[in-house]
Amino acid sequence: MTPILMLGAGRMGGALIEGWRMAGAFQASDLLIREPHANPTLEAAKAAGASVNPADAELARAKTVLLAVKPQLWREAAAEVADHLAPDAVIVSIAAGVRVSDISQAFGGRAVARIMPTTAVAICQGTASIYAADGEAKARAHALFAPVGTVVDIADEELMHAATGVSGSAPAYLYAFVEALEAAGAAAGLPAADSARLARSTIAGAAALMARGGEEPAELRKQVTSPGGTTQAALDVLLGENGFPRLLREAVAAATRRSKELGR
Repeated sequence: MTPILMLGAGRMGGALIEGWRMAGAFQASDLLIREPHANPTLEAAKAAGASVNPADAELARAKTVLLAVKPQLWREAAAEVADHLAPDAVIVSIAAGVRVSDISQAFGGRAVARIMPTTAVAICQGTASIYAADGEAKARAHALFAPVGTVVDIADEELMHAATGVSGSAPAYLYAFVEALEAAGAAAGLPAADSARLARSTIAGAAALMARGGEEPAELRKQVTSPGGTTQAALDVLLGENGFPRLLREAVAAATRRSKELGR
């Protein structure tokens, strides 16, 4: 399983490093990191014993390779290291939209798992969609991501595009919702700072309650909606013809299309 070679330690790679440290899943000394841009997480990992930007000769030690660069850069990253890896190294990719077969070919036919995670892995509350036809690659992916969140196996690789739209991109949907809710509160007369505190605390609490209780979102919605009350008045707008159901179908469809485009 280790050492783990990380190709990229930006936003997502850095979030994983932080989550692993919090969970005690891997030690910094288990990590070989290729990342051209300095950042606080990278510097902390280096100080704790990670090998940062190791020489090519060191790469043969890696048992697992985490491909964590932007989708537009993955071929370049693969070309730089593929010839230096051990034959049995397993590739775990978080490059959105890029197919397992293409990644495997670029890495000399090595086993590959494909992942779509969320940055909440940094606090061990992430979500990761996983596809792998190879059993060992799937096991490696689980070992990397199960300590830092919820793992969902996707049976058909084609559905990874939809998983991206529903999960990988979804944190931004929530942040956009909270941003709009804060602005709506301010428009209704609340001081901006008060509106922000109310919106953020309320949404965080509601999400925590949903995660803890195990009840269906529809049931939780009904519990806080009195017929003819204020919440019902708001939901008549949000669940109306041009409300959430239609908007989110269109949003997920757009993200799915873009995921497919990135893999071409």
